[in-house]
Amino acid sequence: MNKTGAAGRFDYPSFFKSLAVIAIPVAMQNLLTTTGSMVDTVMLARLGERTVGAVGLCAQFSSLMFSSYWGFVGGGTLFMSQFWGAKDDDGLRRSYGVTLTLVMLVGFIFGAAAVLAPGFIMGVYTDKEAISEIGIRYLSVVGFAYPIQCFTVAVSTLLRSTERVKVPLYASIASVFCNCFFNYVLIFGRFGAPRLGVVGAAWGTIIASCVNLAIIVLYAVVNRLPYIFEFGRIFRFSGAFVREYLVKCFPILMNEMAMGVSNMLINIVLGRQTAEAIAAVAIYRTIEGVVISFFSGFSSAASILVGKAVGAGRHEEAYRNAFRIIYFTSLGIAVTGAVIMMLHWPLFTVMGLSGESFEICTFLCGYYLLVAVIRMGNWQQNDVFRAGGDPAFGSIMEITFMYLMVIPLVYICQFVLHAPFKVVFLMVYSDELIRYFIMQRRLYSGKWIRPVSEAGKATIDAFRAEHNIVM
Repeated sequence: MNKTGAAGRFDYPSFFKSLAVIAIPVAMQNLLTTTGSMVDTVMLARLGERTVGAVGLCAQFSSLMFSSYWGFVGGGTLFMSQFWGAKDDDGLRRSYGVTLTLVMLVGFIFGAAAVLAPGFIMGVYTDKEAISEIGIRYLSVVGFAYPIQCFTVAVSTLLRSTERVKVPLYASIASVFCNCFFNYVLIFGRFGAPRLGVVGAAWGTIIASCVNLAIIVLYAVVNRLPYIFEFGRIFRFSGAFVREYLVKCFPILMNEMAMGVSNMLINIVLGRQTAEAIAAVAIYRTIEGVVISFFSGFSSAASILVGKAVGAGRHEEAYRNAFRIIYFTSLGIAVTGAVIMMLHWPLFTVMGLSGESFEICTFLCGYYLLVAVIRMGNWQQNDVFRAGGDPAFGSIMEITFMYLMVIPLVYICQFVLHAPFKVVFLMVYSDELIRYFIMQRRLYSGKWIRPVSEAGKATIDAFRAEHNIVM
């Protein structure tokens, strides 16, 4: 495979401009959302470490929902970005209609589970009764926000795939401010409002979710954005198209659902540690979420730029840009991790940690600093493969290593060897480096470029012949 690509000097200013136009708004939107979660944690810290731990475990259930619908979001991005590059409006509408239907189904299922069976859910995640009771109060209310959030995700996926990334950003800005304000008011009973504690945080999330969706809807109506509300056309998809969509989505869906279940299995172990360790993990997850959310904006940019180029038949461009985005992001996340460790003392203190929980969280973040570059590299390579039309390879790698290596090691260390918590946690990311080298070989091979649009299919044979790619 020719790793240098087409001859000629590469236009880096144009590349970084295209990257920034998509990546920065998405990264800022994700960062705002997780920053809002961090502010929630700071506020809830005043209610005690048990409350922080309980809401942290509830967040893991939300993450399971995320994993369940993200397979459809990944498939939707694959189809919508490629059809956008090929200027196929009908294909784009059908892709959006299928994505919206499936994502909303997930939202209603998880919302109903949270509202109707919060005790069962908390019982899965922890055996600490005091923590479980707090989580039940929070989960039974916040579940009403899940369908709203899922509708917003589907619309945002369409907007990002069609390079309208600023609209979700504006909505997120307003949503985060609302979340912080109403959390402050309802958690602590300010301005004459009742003091609701952890339930107030749940209501703050609901209000913020409604504001987020309302702004996107208002902007779309006022500016007459296409596709979003063309309900008479977006649901005109045939059985054949749905089958093709689900075939591409299936590996992504299985990957995300399997990873969601695996994270739950790991969190079952982490939720059976000491109260100090549970609180430390909750803070660690919040910080990890901030880092991942920001740099996942660049992963989204990779998906859109690569998918658009593949859909338009510009396969050399897609191949070359994939490398540049992945390595550029790796450098950025390394610098970010170092900054977090330099600022960990005031950061953890503000978030309510002290003593043993402070020491544990310092260890967790130090370990993450070592693996974050590799972990995000695997994430981005998987997203690139999906956008290029090859969703299976990265999914198979992730599921295989998680279930045959990571989970067995975590459970053996916890229940067989009765190892200290820090040793158990070391096993959580034990597969990342091995997968990284395997994924790099796939990236360089170019076999992941598999277009679904007619324009992309028309030029793929010439690209493979030029680079001697044997499928």
